[in-house]
Amino acid sequence: MLTYPRFNFKITHRDPGSRARLGTLVTPHGTIETPNYIFCGTKAAIKGLSPAQMREARTDIVLSNTYHLMLQPGADLVERMGGLHKFMGWDGPLLTDSGGFQVFSMGHGQVANEVKGRNKSHENKSLLEISEEGAVFRAYTDNRKILLTPENSMEIQRKLGADLLMQFDECTPYHATYDYTARSMEMSIRWGDRCLAEFERHDNGAQGVYGIVQGGVHADLRAVSATYTADRPFFGTAIGGCLGGTDEEMRGVVEHSVPHIHPDRPVHFLGIGRIRDVFTFVRLGIDTFDCVIPTRLARHGTAFLKGAPGETINLKNACYRNDPDPLDPENLIPASAGFSKAYIHHLLKAGEILGPQILAQHNVATINRLMREIRTAIRAGTLADLEREWLGSGV
Repeated sequence: MLTYPRFNFKITHRDPGSRARLGTLVTPHGTIETPNYIFCGTKAAIKGLSPAQMREARTDIVLSNTYHLMLQPGADLVERMGGLHKFMGWDGPLLTDSGGFQVFSMGHGQVANEVKGRNKSHENKSLLEISEEGAVFRAYTDNRKILLTPENSMEIQRKLGADLLMQFDECTPYHATYDYTARSMEMSIRWGDRCLAEFERHDNGAQGVYGIVQGGVHADLRAVSATYTADRPFFGTAIGGCLGGTDEEMRGVVEHSVPHIHPDRPVHFLGIGRIRDVFTFVRLGIDTFDCVIPTRLARHGTAFLKGAPGETINLKNACYRNDPDPLDPENLIPASAGFSKAYIHHLLKAGEILGPQILAQHNVATINRLMREIRTAIRAGTLADLEREWLGSGV
């Protein structure tokens, strides 16, 4: 039986009015407080920011993507270079996904959109075959055919060397029928058992693996899948797969899952990260989130801002051309306090790379501040007040 002696998750406080909770998540590369936000270093790099800049923005944990790293530069090279922590210069906790989300979402249309219900195209782009053995797809790097199985997903993640790993699963698209989703969920359960068996064969105590709750938008399937993860010796639980086409469906996915998951394990919500979503799902018992939004918005000239209508402002807009104020001095980093909005507007209009870089670090720092303030508010019983501070009339 897997015991994860170098890992621990301890719930330190529970909100009496919701499922929100505080915890400490211990890994071989450090301890983080939860709820927390995991930033996406997809190809072993946070876009536009160095590890030192991430630390300056008070980041606790990052992730990288198995799918992209298995294609370039390859897990064997990363292992020869001393593992992902050394390779990318990050000494804190690190998570890798299984590769399943990228394989299936790229296969079912435009990367994330179809899985999350935003894309109507059913064209299969790169996924060639799904079978009990695994998934066959064509690499976007060189068009070669690759078979990804539960076993080699675990092997690749072991070689990458992250602290926290994810089981291999199929991410069903929004248009999938109930019957297809049920068969897929059952196969992901069998794949989960194969992942655990492979993980245990090579377990040296340095890594912990999460089981993933699947089942689309269907309450009964989510219950079955969540119960499965609770019955198996996973270290943590992740909620993934198709999350619906509306905010209401996404909330339902979590509400249908959480009552059946293991109550004492860390719970991660895959690929979700708007500020309003963080408040919603912290109340439902989510401990960690991950999303590309903070750095992606920055590349488009957009900054998260506490109290801003719609959570963000677009620094490309003409109203900031003559604005002398900084983004948010309370973040206590130069990116947020040391440059005027007018200067950032100029950089964006001039196509200078410094503009998105400033916004990227500001956005990361803002989300980290959000999570610190949420943890304080949970302990104080003031989460609703804090939500109004951040979202204003949007609540």
